[in-house]
Amino acid sequence: MTIKYLEEYRSREIAGGLMARIRQIAVRPVRIMEVCGTHTVALFRSGIRSMLPDTVDLLSGPGCPVCVTDQGEIDAFVALAREPDVIVATFGDLMRVPGSGSSLQQARAAGSDVRVVYSAFDALDIARRNPSRRVVFLGVGFETTAPTIAATIVTARKRGLENFSVFCAHKRVPPALKALLSSGQVRIDGLLLPGHVSVIIGVDAYRDLVRRHARPCVVAGFEAVDLLQALVLLLEQIGDGRARLANAYPRAVTDGGNPKALEMMAEVFRPADARWRGIGVIADSGLEIRERFAAFDAARVFGITARRVPEPAGCACGEILTGGRKPPQCGLYATVCTPADPVGPCMVSSEGTCAAYYRYHRSP
Repeated sequence: MTIKYLEEYRSREIAGGLMARIRQIAVRPVRIMEVCGTHTVALFRSGIRSMLPDTVDLLSGPGCPVCVTDQGEIDAFVALAREPDVIVATFGDLMRVPGSGSSLQQARAAGSDVRVVYSAFDALDIARRNPSRRVVFLGVGFETTAPTIAATIVTARKRGLENFSVFCAHKRVPPALKALLSSGQVRIDGLLLPGHVSVIIGVDAYRDLVRRHARPCVVAGFEAVDLLQALVLLLEQIGDGRARLANAYPRAVTDGGNPKALEMMAEVFRPADARWRGIGVIADSGLEIRERFAAFDAARVFGITARRVPEPAGCACGEILTGGRKPPQCGLYATVCTPADPVGPCMVSSEGTCAAYYRYHRSP
């Protein structure tokens, strides 16, 4: 046997033991929210979701950054793309998200210069190579991407790239979870906390959440064994009537997070109120660019802000992002709304719940 085969065998053996433990302790109905969109996809792809006992109901949460981007912010992105002599740089998932009148993809087809990049520093390079054009990077994401984008702004100032700016639409995860649990609209017995975000902000960022709302919370990784271990920890707490914060991803997540990333984020951004699709405005749940970096704030440079606009008629993305519905319960799912012709962002993003259901689970 090769080492790789032995490792795979051992992983399957551990996974089997964890699944057996889940079946043993999941004796009453529980509702667990996997906050992270990547977890949603991983739970489907690994087959875990289909193997769980009927007593364990998994709900998707507001952990897909593209999906929670407000409709008004999408319209602002399109408006920026239509500005003369502007190059808009964006991550690919945003291209096909419909705004109230158009998408970035449609704007590009109509002649706007919209370019897909893989990092904010790619956008900075575009600005360097196009000094006569104004380059706007669309800053969408959670605490995972914010430090890198902050570093891009700092670098742009050091290099004197005055033609570069960022439209900041970043969101912060802990305030959204507090708002969700405070609303009481959906019964949630435990939270599977995001891995990537937690690498940056650390386990300590959730302690107040657990203290205030008395829900078991476990930070999870992305491999099948990681997810199963986290589910066991959650179910054991729920069964014992406990509410604690646990870290099932210690190889990547520490109590304090990444100090350098947090320092960079704090240097460039400050907390601000933000509107989340499906939830509304949440205090201090977003980030805005500080005054000393105002020259690199696209909202200030162009005088374009996100306005409030209604979500598409019949689209249940908001309820899906807050655990109120599952994709098959939306009247548009897999009929009017498909990956080829999406109505809402949950069917567009690679981390979107509707896209995951469409790909892996076509029945209710």
